[in-house]
Amino acid sequence: MIGFLKRADWLLNASVVFLSAAGLLVLASSGPDLFAKQAVFFAVGFAFMIAAPLFDFRHLVNYRWLILSVLALSVILLLSVHFFGVEVSGSKSWLDFKLFRIQPSEFAKVALITVLSAFFSQRHIAIKRPLTILGSFAYFIIPAVLILTEPDLGSTLILFGIWFGFLLVAGLPAKYVAAGVALFALVGAAAWNVGFKDYQKDRILAVFNPEADPLGVNYNVIQSKNAIGSAGFFGKGFKQGEIVQLGFLPAAQTDFAFASFTEEWGILGGTLIIIAFAFLMWRVSAIGSASEDNFSKFICLGTMIFLGLQFAVNMGSVVGFTPVIGVAFPFLSAGGSNLIVSMFLLGIVQNIASRRTA
Repeated sequence: MIGFLKRADWLLNASVVFLSAAGLLVLASSGPDLFAKQAVFFAVGFAFMIAAPLFDFRHLVNYRWLILSVLALSVILLLSVHFFGVEVSGSKSWLDFKLFRIQPSEFAKVALITVLSAFFSQRHIAIKRPLTILGSFAYFIIPAVLILTEPDLGSTLILFGIWFGFLLVAGLPAKYVAAGVALFALVGAAAWNVGFKDYQKDRILAVFNPEADPLGVNYNVIQSKNAIGSAGFFGKGFKQGEIVQLGFLPAAQTDFAFASFTEEWGILGGTLIIIAFAFLMWRVSAIGSASEDNFSKFICLGTMIFLGLQFAVNMGSVVGFTPVIGVAFPFLSAGGSNLIVSMFLLGIVQNIASRRTA
């Protein structure tokens, strides 16, 4: 065990601890009722990251039934949401177990990454075959439809990004990429007309008209910009951010956790958050590049896509470049399911790191 721990990537661990500690600072300042739960989720997730090197996840690729069972379990959980889920902010996406809630859509992302890693580790050389593309699409579409009908547009787009990212890295020909983009545009147009709710349309349109309805659809983003813009270099100090403390910034602990942190800890603090996240992504990339088997490489790839897409969408919504669709900033935003899932994936990455010289 000591040997595995020595070979683990402790620089990666340090970046996770830094980002998670920043998230806990946000909660200690503006959401103390959530602090204890988030701290427990962090402890559980970090314990898994430390213990993960004891198990060799590379052998999963040899047990197709086990990997498919993980996907099947995630589909069952998603179906359960439709019958037994609780609604929060207009989305029926959570299962309530009294002491805590779980969001099955987060676990579906892990299941899809695991299934696609096993799938493409053996079939990436056949990426030009339509049956290969359709086979991977079948793994994506079932959980995607269930999540979209909750409705949870953000998680659906992240799921799509994971699937499409795997296709691109596996070497999808340019003509297929163009066809995929065209199909995505057609599906998006159809969803706009028959699937999207009015508030979802308003959030998308708000990106192109940021000054419209400042007390309505654009209110959150305007307050987010104000929080960041008024922070100064060093920030206003712990519990001294007026916009957050006086309740002018909704979702200060979740969707706009970065703005909340930056108001109190300044442009310096916000920059350190971005650097720490970029460093984390670099470590995952380095571990994937140094791994010796395709399954490990694809797991690292999937982890990077999962974390990177969340970062891009969340940061985009914080400054008004993308719609506010409920996508978390990894490790910084409050939310036990997303934190546990992110640490679970990084635990597998740590497992890969610890066996590079084994």
